[in-house]
Amino acid sequence: MLLAGVASLVSGALPLPAFDALAGRTVPILAFVLAMSLLTELLDEAGLFKVVTDRLAGLGRGRVFLLWLLVVALATVTTVFLSLDTTAVLVTPVVVLLAVHAGIQPLPFALTTIWLANTASLLLPVSNLTNLLAQDALGLSPLGFAGTVWAPALVGVVVPLALLWLAFRKDLRGRYRPQRSPAVRDRPLLVIAAATLLVLLPALVSGVPVQYPAIVAAAFLLMVFLWRRPSVLRWSMVPWRPLMLTVGLFMVVEALHANGLTALLAGTAGQGESLPALLHLAALGAGAANAANNLPAYLALEPVAGSPARVAALLIGVNLGPLVTPWASLATLLWHERLRALNVRIKWSGFALAGLVVAALTVPLAVVALWLASGMP
Repeated sequence: MLLAGVASLVSGALPLPAFDALAGRTVPILAFVLAMSLLTELLDEAGLFKVVTDRLAGLGRGRVFLLWLLVVALATVTTVFLSLDTTAVLVTPVVVLLAVHAGIQPLPFALTTIWLANTASLLLPVSNLTNLLAQDALGLSPLGFAGTVWAPALVGVVVPLALLWLAFRKDLRGRYRPQRSPAVRDRPLLVIAAATLLVLLPALVSGVPVQYPAIVAAAFLLMVFLWRRPSVLRWSMVPWRPLMLTVGLFMVVEALHANGLTALLAGTAGQGESLPALLHLAALGAGAANAANNLPAYLALEPVAGSPARVAALLIGVNLGPLVTPWASLATLLWHERLRALNVRIKWSGFALAGLVVAALTVPLAVVALWLASGMP
């Protein structure tokens, strides 16, 4: 995809002025993604996610349902503050292993992490790359962004959880035996990592451009690792492939817009902020995300959204809707890789059918919540 983007630039399909504007908008976002990816990998190496899940196992007091609720809280908080990819990549394995070691059916816990990774990723700009793009387009502060989407974001958590409970209520009954946790390998490193995260979280919603606190936190923790555990540092901590894919998608979609995509989509996306118009745009976003991927779906449709309410409806579609196809979001593909490594099998046919039900209920209910909370006629 990066080669396709470079080819569009070299061929002139992506004009230089459009490329300059695109770079000015997306380089800070990509810097944030890079810094947060490195930071979360370092937090994982410090053992933070493992310690948190071990604490959850103790707090569950041997009750499977209570443990599930605690996992729900972990996946939601991680998605909201550290992004959906962090939940898919780092929370999934520790949660699934927690279930396996406790003798619990892992599928409800695995589905909880991936559904919430997508559907809980609406509240803050840092929750999803699409949100960062939308925040930039709308010029909103993090709290202003949250004030716009809080109602559909709540629906995006509650509805999938209700459906999960209905589907797996028998598996979520009963008791489990918590396992004894191994000793922390480097407690000072763990404490420093946790403190770094605690300082970072409020900085991400302070209104300061998010790339700056993320870069500072990642650089600080990297220096700490160079001091205490340099042997664990590796180039694979940097997400080269997703970054190159993202850059290529940015360039290709911008080239398409420069050659008439906006005019082509203008008639398809409809107009206005009535409830039917918002439902139409959200459904179009969800369909495009499942057909291609949520990032190009958002990039393609953003220019025809036009207003904060319509951008929010589009975000509902591309964030809460990509639950059907495995390629609808990068988080789903990363989640599946982690499950394969843990020898947990997923049938894509069953995944698609269940995801279709969840998306078909969650997306329109979230749009209705947006419409009601906005007080639109």
